[in-house]
Amino acid sequence: MLVRLLCGVLLLLVCCCHALAVEPVYRTRQACDGLPRVPVSTAHGVCVGLIASGFKFPRGVLPLDNGDVLVVDMGGWAQNHGSLWLLEKSASGYRRRRLLDKLDRPHGLVRGPDQRVYLGEAGRISRFDLRDPGGTLEYLIGAGSGVPALPTSGRHPLVSMAFGKDGALFVNVGSASDNCEGPKHEAPDPDKPCAEAEADAPRGAIRRYELSWPEGVLRGWETYATGLRNSMALAIHPDTGLLLQAENSRDYIHRHMPGLDNDEELPHDELNAIERGARYGWPYCYDDGKPSPEYPRADCSRYRAPLLLLPAHAAPLGMAYYSGRALPQYRGALIVGYHGYRARGHRVVVFETDSTGRPTGKSSELVSGWDAQDGQPMGAPTDLKVGADGAIYVTEDRNGTVLRIAPE
Repeated sequence: MLVRLLCGVLLLLVCCCHALAVEPVYRTRQACDGLPRVPVSTAHGVCVGLIASGFKFPRGVLPLDNGDVLVVDMGGWAQNHGSLWLLEKSASGYRRRRLLDKLDRPHGLVRGPDQRVYLGEAGRISRFDLRDPGGTLEYLIGAGSGVPALPTSGRHPLVSMAFGKDGALFVNVGSASDNCEGPKHEAPDPDKPCAEAEADAPRGAIRRYELSWPEGVLRGWETYATGLRNSMALAIHPDTGLLLQAENSRDYIHRHMPGLDNDEELPHDELNAIERGARYGWPYCYDDGKPSPEYPRADCSRYRAPLLLLPAHAAPLGMAYYSGRALPQYRGALIVGYHGYRARGHRVVVFETDSTGRPTGKSSELVSGWDAQDGQPMGAPTDLKVGADGAIYVTEDRNGTVLRIAPE
C-alpha cells in the first residue's frame, strides 16, 4: 500500500509555524468567548468568534480534543494546490502549522473509530495518526492502495464522508453532470436511462466501505444508495446510526422548461434519510416527486421522497448533530450550514429532531444576517463540526476564515 512519510519532527523544522494573524476580513468588535466577534445576527445566547483568516479556500474542519483545530485549504479548483493545516491553540490565540501540501482538491476531514484522521481528496482517501509524530500517511482508497480510485471527472469530484455507528465509511460520489445533459448542455433522451446514474458503479451515489476494527482493514465496498446528485453534507445520528444526507440539487431547471423559477424557488435542495438500496430520484425527478423537464414521463413513485425540502440553492455543505453541552438548548438538534450565495444561503440553521434523529419540522436560524452590507462581506459556511468544548467550528470559504460558534 502506497504511503507518504508524514514526519512531525521534520515538519517542525521546515513548515510554516507562526501566529495566525486575524486580519480585518470582518469588522470584528468586542469578543466572543475570547475571540474577535464577527458582527452577524445570531440566536439568543450565541455569538460567532473569528479563529483565523488568510486561507484561500478552506473546506474540511476537525476540532481536536485538546483545543487545536485541523483545517483543509483546497487552494482553489486547480489540481494539487491544497494543503492541511493545524491551528494550535495558545493563550494568545491560534498558531498555524502546515502539515501537508500539494493535495488534490481536498475537502473531507473526519476522525475514524481508530482516532486516526481521514482525509478526502479528489479520487482518494488517506489517513494518518496525529499522535505519532513519525507516522505515515496511508492511502485507503485510490493512489495505489489497491482499492479503485473514486471518480474525478465532471462537476462534482469532491469527497465528503462520514463514519457510521458500525464503523463503515460512507462516501459521496457526486454526479459528473448537472442533470445528465450532454457536453453542449443538450437534454438527454427522455426515453433512455441516464448512463452515469445507471452504471455498475454509478455517479450521484453514496458508497459504503466496510472496514474491520481495530485495525481498520478495508474488506470491500458497495453502492449504498443512488439518485443523489451531490451528497456534500452527511451526518450520522450518534445513538440510532441514522444516516442523513443534505442534497445539493440541480441547476438550470428552466433551461428545458422556460418559465420555471431557477433563482429563488426551484428546485429545492433536500434532506434525505438514507437507506441501503434506496433510489432518490436524480436525475429523473426533483422536489417531492415531480418529473424533471428532461424526463417528463418519469414515474417518480419509484423513488424515495425527501424527508424535508430545503430552500432552493441553499447549498448545504456541512451538517452535524449537536452533542455538546455548551449550548444545551440545541442538544440533539441537527445543525446545517447553507453555503449558497443566493437569497436563501449564507447562514447556519437548526432543526429539532425526534428520538431517531429525524428532523421534526421547520428550521430556526442559528447564524444569519451574513449578507454583504455596511462594508462586511457575505459569508459562505462550508464544513461544520462540534468540538469537545461544545462549540461549533465552521470553515467559510468565500472569505478564507475559520469561525467558532459559542455561548454568548
